[in-house]
Amino acid sequence: MQNRRQFLLAGSMLAMSRMLSAAPVGNVFEVQRTDAEWRRLLTGMQYEVLRRGATERAFTSPLNDEHRSGQFSCAGCQLPLFSSKTKFDSGTGWPSFYAPLERAVVNVTDTTFGMLRTEVQCRRCGGHLGHVFDDGPRPTGLRYCMNGVAMNFTPGKA
Repeated sequence: MQNRRQFLLAGSMLAMSRMLSAAPVGNVFEVQRTDAEWRRLLTGMQYEVLRRGATERAFTSPLNDEHRSGQFSCAGCQLPLFSSKTKFDSGTGWPSFYAPLERAVVNVTDTTFGMLRTEVQCRRCGGHLGHVFDDGPRPTGLRYCMNGVAMNFTPGKA
C-alpha cells in the first residue's frame, strides 16, 4: 500500500508541476534556451525537474549516496552549485546540503500545493533544483533538499 500511495502522490505532483514554469514571469537568466532546445539537451526527467518544477522520487538518485570530494553543478548549464564539503545525509532520500556556493542559487517563494515553501533555482539558467528548509545542521541550520537529477557531480577539489 505504501508503494502505491507514493506512486499516486508522485504522479499527481508531476501532473501539477507541468502547469508550472521553473522561472517566474519576467526573470531574465544568463542562459536562455527555447523549450525545444531544453528538451534536446536534457533527459526527460531532467527536463521535468529543471524546466517544469517536478520532483524526482526519493532515494532514486545516485547523488544521494555520493560521498567523494568534488562539486555538484547544474545539469542544465553546468554552473557549480554545491561543494561536497556542505553535503550531509538528511535521511529524506534527496541529496542535501547546508549551504550553496556563493552566487550559485536564487530563492523564490513557492505556494504550490497550498504550502508556503522556498524554491531553489539555478542563478544562471533558472532551473528548478529543489527547496530549502530551516531544519538543517550547523553552521547554517538550513537544508537544501535538491533533486539529484537536476545536478551533475564532478569529483575533485571540493
